[in-house]
Amino acid sequence: MFLKKNGLLEWLDGEKPGPLMRILWFAPDADQIALIQVEGESVLPVFYRRDELETALAKGEARLVAEDPFSHLQQPETAISTHHRAIRNAAWEVIGPLVENETGRIFFPADRGPLVQQTHDRTGRSVVTIYKYLRRYWQGGQIRNALLPLFNRCGGPGKIRRTTSAKRGRPARLTQAAGVNVDEAMREKFRRGIRIFYQNRSERSFQDAYQLTLERFFHKGYEQHNGAVVKCLPPATELPTFGQFRYWYEKEHNLRQTLTARKGSRQYHLKHREVLGDSAEMAHGPGSFYQIDATVGDIYLVSSFDRSRIIGRPVIYMVVDVFSRMITGLSVGLEGPSWLGALLALENACSEKVSFCKEFGIEISGADWPCAGLPEALLSDRGELFSQASDNLVNALNIRISTAPPYRADWKGIVERSFRTTNEKVIQWLPGAVRAPRERGETDYRLDATLDLQQFRKLLILCALDHNHSHRMDWFRLTEGMMADRVEPYPLELWEWGIRCRSGSLRPVARDILRLNLLPSDEATVTHRGIRFRGLLYTTELAVQEQWFVKARHKGTWRISVAYDPRLLDVIYLRMENGKRLERCVLLGAEKAFQGRDWHDALDVMEIRKQAAVAARSRTQRSKAAFHAQVEQIVAEAMEQTERHRRPGQSRQERITGIRANRKAEQDQERDQNAWELGAPPPASCPAEVVMLPAAAPDETDPDYLPPPRPLAKLRQLREEMWKNDK
Repeated sequence: MFLKKNGLLEWLDGEKPGPLMRILWFAPDADQIALIQVEGESVLPVFYRRDELETALAKGEARLVAEDPFSHLQQPETAISTHHRAIRNAAWEVIGPLVENETGRIFFPADRGPLVQQTHDRTGRSVVTIYKYLRRYWQGGQIRNALLPLFNRCGGPGKIRRTTSAKRGRPARLTQAAGVNVDEAMREKFRRGIRIFYQNRSERSFQDAYQLTLERFFHKGYEQHNGAVVKCLPPATELPTFGQFRYWYEKEHNLRQTLTARKGSRQYHLKHREVLGDSAEMAHGPGSFYQIDATVGDIYLVSSFDRSRIIGRPVIYMVVDVFSRMITGLSVGLEGPSWLGALLALENACSEKVSFCKEFGIEISGADWPCAGLPEALLSDRGELFSQASDNLVNALNIRISTAPPYRADWKGIVERSFRTTNEKVIQWLPGAVRAPRERGETDYRLDATLDLQQFRKLLILCALDHNHSHRMDWFRLTEGMMADRVEPYPLELWEWGIRCRSGSLRPVARDILRLNLLPSDEATVTHRGIRFRGLLYTTELAVQEQWFVKARHKGTWRISVAYDPRLLDVIYLRMENGKRLERCVLLGAEKAFQGRDWHDALDVMEIRKQAAVAARSRTQRSKAAFHAQVEQIVAEAMEQTERHRRPGQSRQERITGIRANRKAEQDQERDQNAWELGAPPPASCPAEVVMLPAAAPDETDPDYLPPPRPLAKLRQLREEMWKNDK
């Protein structure tokens, strides 16, 4: 066994540990070894034989201990206060000559007493103090810092004093008033006062909470003052002081509980919680984890069609790779934060960027912006991806979706920081940028709007390229492999290193398949008139070939899943072969009134129609009610007149006899009364035609009566017979 100076040896009493001892000194013949118990206030060094210790270690009666309970004394000088160093140095001047003597006489009891007495005579320190210094020096590992003052052991730290009638502490300097001791009942009042007046959303100051606590729990009654009831407080010498109130609060309070109560849980987690993690730990390489978020740009834009019109502030979407901090995709539009804006940014993040930049007149190579492919996971707000529209990302594209809780922007700190960097680098210096609140008389910054949407997109693309190439992140924690390969903390270099050393996260995907699965989904109905989706009818060549519409007429309708672009309703898409192929469905010609529109316009029109139908329902019901009332009135009048003219005693058979003759007479009368007379009426100066009227009309019911011949009636009869013959 290897025994060394200042080493620790522990005696074992069976399975129980015995006293812990420190090796202090080896005799010149190496046969005697001086040890001292580490704990104890009256212990002194004792001698053991080397072979005795080695035998005990071999038999398991003792063991060497590596952990030193006094290791905390080995601290740098800068960590020790000047006052404590002075006390330590003064103690060392007392015992230094004793312990630095290589002969080791201080360890022998016969020599120790005279040496201590000589030191007493030399320094004037008491024998007890000298022994105390020696003991602390030996037990603490024979280093000077073992002589540091043990003020941490003074006063019983952490123990609550027992309350007595005598006031503890110094009296007041001016008044010499004793004050009051704080007992358990008073501490409970402190706790209640802090809970009621301080730990709440009113955010009162601590001084106000102290005053209100005194008024609530320490008053001695009430009195009238100017018509108001005022709480009477005893003299200040009979009340706890503000220092006592603050002392017990700081002693017992829970900082997390206080901050949560005063700021709210959301603000605590956002601004006041501990930050022990790093988002980069969630990503093992490029494309393994993306963050996406939207913000309203701090700039006002103009219309590209009429540059005198200000169109407001754009909505900016960014997609950032967590591993490299690379901006992998972006989109700028006028749609509010929604799935539509998110899908445009995701499509851009997963597609190659050479042709994208070329649309804006920016020439780059594939290595300048090498971000193309599907990520493994995506973190976003609940608003955009917490919906059925994102199901295809999970099911068809195999992307894990995570959503941040509400009001927790710190979960997406990387992309949030990208917005801030973009604003600081370019947006705040552009004309039309949002400034601080304007003072009265200052020019409205909205009137400075100059850029249109396309120009602003080009600027953000240039900003993203500059960020990826030139944004140095000295705070970035480089891994051991990065440092070995001498990777500089630029997003593009981190991305390239990750692709080279940790590739496998990004997955290629065809643009049409990507767009198809990014578009929102819904259900349509196959009918005999076409594929009905949201009130509009569509058709497709596949449906005609497979006779979908004929089957729907004979076997009934059925539902199918479709994808649609909210920006254009002319086309919807069928996902075929589990999303690997798409089938275009075009709007029928009968719906041409909606061609070229977006779904917002169409849904608005349909909603207006629904509202008009609801409004027309009242009109229809009132019209029907008026119609029914008029019908009932006419029928009632007819019934009354018929009953009045019916002959008494007329049988039913008599009423139905002669219907044809009655019809003929009624028809003749209708012809005479309603016949058209064309041309102007004769002038008043023309002599009137003299018409001879019979003196009395003959009774046609007379059986002997013969009516005069009527040639006109004969002619009509002949004409009807001719028509029948022609038929």
